[in-house]
Parts: sequence; C-alpha cells; structure tokens
Amino acid sequence: MIIIPEAEYELTAIRAQGAGGQNVNKVSSAIHLRFDIPSSSLSDWLKQRVMQLRDSRITDEGVLVLKAQQYRTQEANKKDAIKRLHEIINAANQIQSPRYATRPTRGSQKRRLETKMQRGHIKQMRGKIASESN
Repeated sequence: MIIIPEAEYELTAIRAQGAGGQNVNKVSSAIHLRFDIPSSSLSDWLKQRVMQLRDSRITDEGVLVLKAQQYRTQEANKKDAIKRLHEIINAANQIQSPRYATRPTRGSQKRRLETKMQRGHIKQMRGKIASESN
C-alpha cells in the first residue's frame, strides 16, 4: 500500500452542487483534490501506470482532479477524497497475472456430448408417431 504525503495534493473547499436547502449557497462543504502526478514522489514506473489510466479525471498536464461532495460535512468529504486518491494509486500499483488459456478436460467433453445426445433424443421423440397401416 502506497501512502501519499499531504504536501503532494491540494485540497480546496467549494460549494456543493444539487439540493441542499438553505445551506447550499452558504457553506462550502464539497472538496476539490488536485494531485500533480509528474511532480509527485511516486516511482517513475507508478507515475507511468497512473498516467496510462483511461480516466477523464486526469488532465493533459497529468493532474488528477477529484471532486468529493457525497457527504454534508467538509471533513467527511476530505476523508472521502483522500481515500479515493489512495484507491486510484493503489489500483494502478496492482499487476494482474496473465490468464493462460486452458483446454476442457476429456471428462467434461464427454459429459457435454452425452447431454447433447440426450437433448437430441428428447427432441426426436417429440415428432409425430407414424401410423402402421397394412
């Protein structure tokens, strides 16, 4: 898990959007978090991985902008923004193991063909019965 120092991101309080009653125009409870990826203390490899994320929140200059306005208090929105920043960075740090193609086992192939034969037989039995005439 990678921990990002507080000095590397900038938190700005802004007014939240949407419904909020009387407080919506008075209180700046939403938070804008700006994290400059190229000038951060992350390793070059991790910076490259984060920049390669196809994320609309990353600007052309490499600044990650997160807006947190889910909660009613500024403090809760700060915690949420910092948590989301850590999740993005830690997700970029994970390397997924490659998936190797496998073949079906002989038993599973046999079972599959047997069930196909059974279904075919059931459908064959649904046909009209031929009348015997002498």
